Amino acid sequence: MASSATESWVDRFASEPTPAGVRYDEILVGARDRPRLRSAAGILTAILLFFVVATTVSQLMGWLGWVLLAPGGDYVEWLRALGRFENPWGMLSGHLALAMLIPISLAVVLFVHRRHPKWLASVRPWFRWRYLLLSMGLAFVLFNLVLFAQQLGQPFPGLRPQADYWVFFVVILLTSPLQAAAEEFFFRGYLLQSFHTLAPRSPWFGVVCSAALFALFHGTQNLPLFLDRFAFGVLVGVLVVRTGGLEAAIGAHVINNVMAFSYAGLYSTIAEVKATQTIDWGDLAWDLGGFGVFTVLALLLGRRLGLAVTTPGTRTPDGVDPWEQRT
Repeated sequence: MASSATESWVDRFASEPTPAGVRYDEILVGARDRPRLRSAAGILTAILLFFVVATTVSQLMGWLGWVLLAPGGDYVEWLRALGRFENPWGMLSGHLALAMLIPISLAVVLFVHRRHPKWLASVRPWFRWRYLLLSMGLAFVLFNLVLFAQQLGQPFPGLRPQADYWVFFVVILLTSPLQAAAEEFFFRGYLLQSFHTLAPRSPWFGVVCSAALFALFHGTQNLPLFLDRFAFGVLVGVLVVRTGGLEAAIGAHVINNVMAFSYAGLYSTIAEVKATQTIDWGDLAWDLGGFGVFTVLALLLGRRLGLAVTTPGTRTPDGVDPWEQRT
């Protein structure tokens, strides 16, 4: 009964039917009422909401940690230490703040575009869980092989876990997947679809613009690090369009972040990797190789699984006729 009530509440706002036989990036294109204006307004609204909501959550978590943990000292310095991930509460606070991108993305799709939020996950809709889990396994094996290959011919760093490592590790396992998925929902999900609506002739505009914003949102960075993040955004953006959903992008992002934080805590500190602002061109080349191979293998995996890459129904010449069976 509660599920039916929730569904009817969502359906009252999701008045725009989903076009039949369209790619993931085209889902917002066929709106009946000013789709470009809705996308422009939605992009600005989503970014503004992110800064307001994420800042609020971060500040509330900082205050809550101050009350519960009673660390003593200066409150402002406590907040700065949280932002640098010098303690597990800082990582928890930061990841929960970023996780707000999921409800923000879903809300903008529903209330601004009047589309059902389930189409933000994939074209069939919501998650195709088998593909998500297999993508994570693929990323785990491949990214570890790349790390191992990078160390060949060099002395392996000594194992020296940082203080409170196991507390950090629990926070990583619980919140890094949420944080990574949230970024994919926002950048490769909502922003990619909305930017494509502004220039619908080719998926590349949405892929490139969302990847550029993804890289810029990471703050201060040198050129190789910017290109590293931008290239990751482009490659997983291509995956999203070609596979019809966010699963492979989320899988790669989750494994990348879990590995980065977990290994940093074992061999240096998590605060150190959080503060990274520079990499060299060699690191960029290794990352591009790993991301590129993952993209190819994830595409082949999607084909092997027979993934649908368009919404249900037959595409009409203008590509915007609604799929009437809205399930």
